[in-house]
Amino acid sequence: MFKKGFILIILIIISLTTVACNNVSNKNDETITKKENHTQNWKESPLFESGNHTMLGEEGRLGFSYDDGEILRFYPDKTQKYIWYFWGEEQEFDGALKFIGTHENDEKQKVVYGGEFYKANNKADRQVHTSMNLPKSGMWRLDAYIGDKLFGTVYVKVHKK
Repeated sequence: MFKKGFILIILIIISLTTVACNNVSNKNDETITKKENHTQNWKESPLFESGNHTMLGEEGRLGFSYDDGEILRFYPDKTQKYIWYFWGEEQEFDGALKFIGTHENDEKQKVVYGGEFYKANNKADRQVHTSMNLPKSGMWRLDAYIGDKLFGTVYVKVHKK
């Protein structure tokens, strides 16, 4: 009886030690992810030409009509209209489109847009017309998801008023 009780206690101690080590490991992973978010080089995506438009984004993948003039610049809490263009394989466009915005100094994410695609012009495979509003100045990462998959990322600067 004593032997079975002793073995049971040893097994419980081993189980608790394993769980505790896993929790510490997971917390360290979360910390690394948060640190990576703040230490990334958040730099505005490059401009590129497609058809007659200048775009901001990743050439050959995704971008939106943009120039750094006063009219199309992002300003805090100012809703602007942008046309996004996408290049990819037909099966990549199967699903709803969603843009998630993350500010460089904040962990919170904001759904910037959700909707459906249109057949595109301007040498792209798909396009979507959006109205976007980013609430504060600084650098923002806009992650484009189609369904549950990340399609691409664009970095934009929101200027001070």
